[in-house]
Amino acid sequence: MDQPGARVELTPVAAELLRGLREAHGPLMFHQSGGCCDGSAPMCYPAGEFRTGASDVLLASLEVEGVAEPIAFWMSKAQFEVWSHTRLIVDVVPGRGSGFSLEAPEGVRFLIRSRLVGC
Repeated sequence: MDQPGARVELTPVAAELLRGLREAHGPLMFHQSGGCCDGSAPMCYPAGEFRTGASDVLLASLEVEGVAEPIAFWMSKAQFEVWSHTRLIVDVVPGRGSGFSLEAPEGVRFLIRSRLVGC
């Protein structure tokens, strides 16, 4: 699931949720845009549903056991500048996230935990 030195990793709970979301919705992707409220949380979409472009950075292609294809993790360049010195850990907590993120109906939401790169 995680590779040494990877910029983004998943907790076991996040990986489990992604397996279920993949089964229900097909290939997946993440995007984290920054900003306030839900904009600072990673959003999970069907792959390709969120259009990425020159203002986004592909941080990782996450390998999840039980998921056929990697899950792309994108972040806006502006947000990446803030987080560039950290390792991002995608986790899941109870609560209602964005109505646009696929996990919202499950009563949970993805969030980012972090630690300094090299720690």
